[in-house]
Amino acid sequence: TSVEQNDNPHLRGRPVMVGGARRRGVVAAASYEAREYGVRSAMPAVVARRLCPEGVFLSSRFDRYREVSALIFEVFATHTALVEGVSLDEAYLDMSHLGLTSRGDIEKWGRHLKKQVMTQTGLTASVGIAHNKLVAKIASDYDKPDGLVYISPPDIHRMMDPLPIRRLPGVGPMTAAKLRSSGLLTIGQIRCSSPQFLADVIGDHATELLEKANGRDERRVTADRNRRSVSQETTFEINHTSIDSLRPVVWAQAKKVAERLATNQLLAKSVHIKLRSKGFSTTTRSQSLVKATDAPEMIAKTAYELLSDWAQWRSAFSIRLFGLGVSIAD
Repeated sequence: TSVEQNDNPHLRGRPVMVGGARRRGVVAAASYEAREYGVRSAMPAVVARRLCPEGVFLSSRFDRYREVSALIFEVFATHTALVEGVSLDEAYLDMSHLGLTSRGDIEKWGRHLKKQVMTQTGLTASVGIAHNKLVAKIASDYDKPDGLVYISPPDIHRMMDPLPIRRLPGVGPMTAAKLRSSGLLTIGQIRCSSPQFLADVIGDHATELLEKANGRDERRVTADRNRRSVSQETTFEINHTSIDSLRPVVWAQAKKVAERLATNQLLAKSVHIKLRSKGFSTTTRSQSLVKATDAPEMIAKTAYELLSDWAQWRSAFSIRLFGLGVSIAD
């Protein structure tokens, strides 16, 4: 829904549901405005319409969502090679190589990441920072949709204890019902329970649940290995109306793409460009390379040829976004 509201300014601030455009459909995602009416993902459309009769129901555009997801993950990749994708819009990043220790430096990095996502996509991002994946996940959910929350090890109990039990990853509706029936309503109450009491309530998963309530998690960030493309995008404050003015943009993006190819020991087998007009229509062009390369000169040359070929058929144009990317050679 964030993508839909970003692409269509008329939808901003309105309750929007993706999916359920047909009456017998199911809501795939609901905007925060729609959630205030009680609408949730996986809810039957007929129920969502009853709860939110003024809502806007849209058909899914998975290609567009994947496109935006790729841009977000490209931002992540500029920070670390250890990026573990969880979904189209969620990932874990291992930033331990930066050696950041002070709260000020850690939060400064988080603000920088959020700014990059906004610049590349126009979307807000909720960033949760912690020493392990479990606590980072809880931190990221703490202040959505535009939060930045750092939970340091000494702050774990203070931050986690008051939260409702459903905020603990892995606690689904059935487990939550059992815990509530036994008087456990918060993560802190779980943490302070005895292993035997929890075992009597939920059975074999009691030890795991107690570890989570204490903020313990030994899982490592596992990098996604099957990256198939690398790209850069720039949204302009002032629209470009000539290809000559785009030449330095093409070169700057080609250098960044080439640097990331070299860093990850990858080669490009094709080049593609993306242009978005002031009216938000999007055009793409691609060209295979004669020889796989990581040379910025070849990448820039091919991209500029694609751009020139596109422009020669237009007497006038106004470009608000330009993107350059490459597909990875096997």
